[in-house]
Amino acid sequence: MSDRFTPSRRAFLRGAGALAAAGASAPLEAAARSDVVVLTAYPDAVVSRFEAAFEKAWPRYRLRIVWRMPHDALPYLRQPGQGGVDVYWSASPRTFTQLKAAQALRKLPVSLAGLPGRVGNSEIDDPDGYFAASEVAGYGFAVNPAYLARHGLAVPADWSDLAQPAYAGHVLVPDPVEVGFAPVLVDIPLQAYGWDNGWALWSAIAANARFVGRGGSFVSDELGAGRQGVGLSIDFFVASAIANGAPLQFVYPRQGGVNPAHVAVTAASPNPEGAKAFVSFVLSEAGQRILTHPDIRKLPVRPAVYAGLPADHHNPFAVAAQGGYRYDNGRGRGRAAPVAASFGQALVQPRALLAPLWQKLRAADAATWAKVWPLLSAPPCKESEVDDPAVQQAFFTRRDETAAEARAAALEAGWAAAARARHAQAAQLLGVA
Repeated sequence: MSDRFTPSRRAFLRGAGALAAAGASAPLEAAARSDVVVLTAYPDAVVSRFEAAFEKAWPRYRLRIVWRMPHDALPYLRQPGQGGVDVYWSASPRTFTQLKAAQALRKLPVSLAGLPGRVGNSEIDDPDGYFAASEVAGYGFAVNPAYLARHGLAVPADWSDLAQPAYAGHVLVPDPVEVGFAPVLVDIPLQAYGWDNGWALWSAIAANARFVGRGGSFVSDELGAGRQGVGLSIDFFVASAIANGAPLQFVYPRQGGVNPAHVAVTAASPNPEGAKAFVSFVLSEAGQRILTHPDIRKLPVRPAVYAGLPADHHNPFAVAAQGGYRYDNGRGRGRAAPVAASFGQALVQPRALLAPLWQKLRAADAATWAKVWPLLSAPPCKESEVDDPAVQQAFFTRRDETAAEARAAALEAGWAAAARARHAQAAQLLGVA
């Protein structure tokens, strides 16, 4: 299975007409039950288990599913009457934020007791109470243990392992300019270890890596086929590949990040009591335990659920309590585009030169190292640039505004020129053509 989020073959209902038709043909004994209409992008492995458990816990309700990917969910929920939908439940933080801004959601009518609303430095619930995280996906390393064993490599435990010379040629990194989830992966070490240290770490990792972009094979495909040993990804992509037979494992580094899925009640919900019941169930211990099923493999947001899981099951709350998960997703969202762009100019584009430079540096004497290492490890720009709201806005709107495109392109050109100058100087010192 690739890292594409593909829909299930389940016969999902697709709109008010289908819902009406289904209701008309329902048995008489079911007619007295009240429909709860849920719009989601989750596949059948998730939905079917929640559907069965919810209807058993709440026999007065019958779940009706409308399947929409996030880019289709927003216009669907903005139509008059919001398409008869009671609950939106999906993994698309930006869509929930946009719906809240459009006043398309009502405040959650359920208690969030026992739900901390954050993992480490990452806030996962809406601070105003319009939506709450229902699960989180974790960023980390997909690994092919058999590949690593053939090459005499240990399974990496944290980011610094990927920078070691032994991993040269064995690491796969998604290009953050082209792959939507990858900017977070780039920003995790930058936030966790500091701007300067994070870029130094990334330069060494990039020298060991091959980059994959849009239109190429995805990380789990490449690792599953035995073409690479370690790849950066999100746990649910890898879990899907494993469920389909890929010989992979997933490693959560100590300094990771999370991508929350959310649940919310629509402003126009025709069955607010049913919506309340479903949201309460999803967030309850019973609902959260469903997420740990081997066919689902997601991370619950209720810490109490982890007490009943095997000791090797990843617990992001426990890791955060020990100093992990320093990544701030709120800060990361704003600076994602300029971070990705600077990474592309400083490390992805010059990667063909970067690899031999690091190879020579790793074999150099102490005097040469002292001269060259600062040239290869230097950040492409100041952190204040990517945190500047004006810079962030320029990258966010560059495809729609001529002035924004000009500013973003000028910044990229400056970052690229500075990287070329440093690499040329390093090449001269190391005797690399």
